[in-house]
Amino acid sequence: MRILVVEDQKKMANFIQRGLKEEKYAVDVVSDAERALYSADINEYDLIILDVMLPGRDGFFVCRELRKKGNKTPVLILTARDSTEDKVAGLDLGADDYLTKPFIFEEFLARVRALLRRKHDNKTTVLQYDDLSLDQVTHKVKRAGKDISLSTKEYALLEYFMFRPEQVITRTMISEHVWNESFDSLTNVIDVYVRYLRNKMDRTFKRQLIHTIRGTGYMLSKTPPL
Repeated sequence: MRILVVEDQKKMANFIQRGLKEEKYAVDVVSDAERALYSADINEYDLIILDVMLPGRDGFFVCRELRKKGNKTPVLILTARDSTEDKVAGLDLGADDYLTKPFIFEEFLARVRALLRRKHDNKTTVLQYDDLSLDQVTHKVKRAGKDISLSTKEYALLEYFMFRPEQVITRTMISEHVWNESFDSLTNVIDVYVRYLRNKMDRTFKRQLIHTIRGTGYMLSKTPPL
């Protein structure tokens, strides 16, 4: 999953970015309203974490503009402004959740997971497809009861597949959700990581779950697509 963090305090931005990356999310960071709106226009994010007190236009302006443009990406407002009026204002402008600083990082992560589940209409932290399971809290992956050890990027790639079972997933879709803005779309790195993932979760099992859709992308499916 790919997350945009809008935070002008460098120390806080680095803390959030590092913590989210440790949880296997792809993260972009910007520090002002204009860059936030530009990034949201050109990239597809699964979640936006938005500070209110930004230089120039504030986070409330960003939230209002996103919703005016029809951007439905979940927004978690993260700010030191903890008055009831501010919380009401943020939620009324279209934010999905509001967390005040300082915060406990475990609670922050739980809210991130909840918003991502809500986006995908998923009520549990364990994603299940056929004999494959992925726990979004512990990051444990199992197939037929056997533990599968994945790298950070392999895990993120599999999580994206499991949110969209039996759907064609293009390389563009993968690049937009699993890699950050520094990704070079001209490389074959996506195909390389899909191969890594297949070697770990398909090679030693009778049934292949990740299938290539020639000329298009990939699909997580119990049977080869026609």
